[in-house]
Amino acid sequence: MLSFIIRRIFWTIPVLLLVILMTFFMMKLIKGNPFQVTERPVPPAIQANLDRKFHLDKPWWEQYLFYVRDVATFNLGPSLVQRNQDVNDVVKEHLPVSIKLGLMAIGFAIVIGIPLGLYAALRHNSVGDYAAMTVANIGFALPSFLVATLLIYFFALRLKDYTHLPTNGWEGPSSYVLPVIALGIYPMTYFARLVRGTVLETMQQDYIRTAKAKGLRWKVVVGKHVLRNSLIPVVTAAGPILGYLITGSFIVEFIFGIPGIGRYYVTSVTGRDYSVVMGITVLLSFIIIVANLVVDILYGYLDPRTRDERT
Repeated sequence: MLSFIIRRIFWTIPVLLLVILMTFFMMKLIKGNPFQVTERPVPPAIQANLDRKFHLDKPWWEQYLFYVRDVATFNLGPSLVQRNQDVNDVVKEHLPVSIKLGLMAIGFAIVIGIPLGLYAALRHNSVGDYAAMTVANIGFALPSFLVATLLIYFFALRLKDYTHLPTNGWEGPSSYVLPVIALGIYPMTYFARLVRGTVLETMQQDYIRTAKAKGLRWKVVVGKHVLRNSLIPVVTAAGPILGYLITGSFIVEFIFGIPGIGRYYVTSVTGRDYSVVMGITVLLSFIIIVANLVVDILYGYLDPRTRDERT
């Protein structure tokens, strides 16, 4: 397992280089001038000085090498649009908010989704199964912006005298409730559907019949054999979903006015702030890579056969 982890860490280097290169070319394809903040054109002399300062007068491959050098030294560079502000400062200020929101959303999804799917599977074809899957299917089909809008309407407007939940900001536990639910509904329903399917499949395996034939209590069979083996697909899906929740939460952040990295990322793309866009892209790519690495480690713990294949 240790050798596998080391190999995966080394593999992150070419992946990050490729991410930087692709982001670099996509930003080059966007028309516009990051220094053009008003309708008045920038004087040619000033434009030349700005290009020279930020290496924009160099060939594309030199610009790319300059940026790779800065990333290797953990220097994401200054913002081209925001004066007197570095990308590192933007990340330090906004990324913790998005990480906290994503972790709470994935926690909500796991705590609610796994028991819901297990309950539906253990009561297969019952009223409880149909009710649980109806809720899961509805939640799976609803986009996050619609869920956020409905939550604001019902809990923060119609029932505000009872719930006292704010609809804007990120300043306390009460302000976490609606954004976490809005962002966590989709993965929660996905986990519920996935757990139900894998539990039903696992209960048909021969080793489950053998465990029941030995006289083991049903709770032991479910907890030790059925649930543990059924969680392997959930763990496999949890890594990419966590990366999605952290990197793709800009819609929920925008609706609830959360000062996260997602909302800042979108405004940087529209403003052609090259350094901010590339810095955040590299950072979020690294988060997804780390999440997938953690998933592989947990996968090896849940299924020892994979550890033998990787060592």
